[in-house]
Amino acid sequence: MPPGEPVEPDPQVLLDIARQKMPFGRYAGRRLIDLPEPYLVWFRERGYPRGRLGELLATLYEIKANGLEPLLAALRDPTDPRYRKDADPRRFREGDH
Repeated sequence: MPPGEPVEPDPQVLLDIARQKMPFGRYAGRRLIDLPEPYLVWFRERGYPRGRLGELLATLYEIKANGLEPLLAALRDPTDPRYRKDADPRRFREGDH
C-alpha cells in the first residue's frame, strides 16, 4: 500500500466483532462487542490469543479505547436488543451514542 493512502477496515472483522461470542474464560458466551474494556486492557497488557480471535480482540480494544462503539450498532445481530437498524456508521460523529 502506498504511503498516505487511507486504510479501509475489513467489514468482516467488524461483523465478527459485533456477532461472534467469546469462546472461553470469564466472559465465555458473551458477544465480543459486549466485553468490558478492562478485560480487553488485560489482554493488551498480557498478550492477545493467537489467530483470528487475537486479531478481533486487538481491533475491539482500539475501537473501545477510541470511543467508536456506536459504529458497530448496526452490525449487531438483529436479535440483539442493542441492535439499531437506523444506525448508519457513515453518519457517525465523535461523541454519538
